[in-house]
Amino acid sequence: MPVIKYPRIRDPLFYEWDRKAQKCGLRHTIFAVNGDQYTGEWLDNLKHGKGTQIWKSTGAIYSGDWKFGKRDGYGSYSVPDPVTKEYKRVYTGLWENDRRGGRGVFFYPNGECYEGEWSNGLRSGWGKMQYKDGSVYEGQWLVDQHNGQGVLRLPNGNRYEGGWKDGKKHGPGKYFYLDKGQQLEGIWVADIPKCGILVDFGRDNAPAPPQYPLPEIELHDPAGVLAEARAMFDDSHN
Repeated sequence: MPVIKYPRIRDPLFYEWDRKAQKCGLRHTIFAVNGDQYTGEWLDNLKHGKGTQIWKSTGAIYSGDWKFGKRDGYGSYSVPDPVTKEYKRVYTGLWENDRRGGRGVFFYPNGECYEGEWSNGLRSGWGKMQYKDGSVYEGQWLVDQHNGQGVLRLPNGNRYEGGWKDGKKHGPGKYFYLDKGQQLEGIWVADIPKCGILVDFGRDNAPAPPQYPLPEIELHDPAGVLAEARAMFDDSHN
C-alpha cells in the first residue's frame, strides 16, 4: 500500500510571535506606546525584580524594586528641575503596592523633609518632619497628620511635648516657653490649652523673661489636680 504522508500540524504563526514577544528575565529598554520606557527584569510580562522606569509626560524616574508590575520594595523616585533640568530626589525608601509604604525619606519642593514611616502613600507611624520655618516635629503620625504622642520644637527654642490629634495639640501635654523661662503643664483641646499649671522654669537664664516672676500659689496637691483633669479628659474621649 502506498504510504500517505500528512503535513505536520503547526501552530499559527501568531502563536510563535507571541511567545517571542513575552517578556521574562532581564531585558533591554522597552518602550510603551505613550513613550514611557523601562529597563530591567520581567516575570510573565510584568515588571518584576530590579528595574528603572522613566515617564515621558513628567520626566520622572524610578529606580528600584518591582513586584508584578508595581513598585514594591526599596527604590528611589526623582523628578527633573523645571529650570535646570537636573534630577532632584523626591523619595527614597520602601514601597508597597506602588505607593510609599514602610520607612523612607521624602523631600518636598519647598525644602521641607520628612523621614519616617509611611502607609498607603501617607505619613503614618513614627516620623520626623522638618518644616521650612525651622520647626521640627518628631512623633506619631496617622493619615498624614500628627496623631498620638509627639514633640514640636519651634525655631525660638520653645517646644511642646504631649498628645496630638488631627494635627493639633490635644490631650495632656507640656509647653516649655524657654524664651520666657516658663512651663505650662495641662490639657489641650484642638490646639487650645483648657486648663493647666504655669510655673517659672529656668527664668534666670531665659533670653526674654517677664518683668516679674509668677506668684507662688499654694496647692495641696498640684499633681492631683492635673491627674483629675486628665481623668476627666480621658472619660470624655472614651
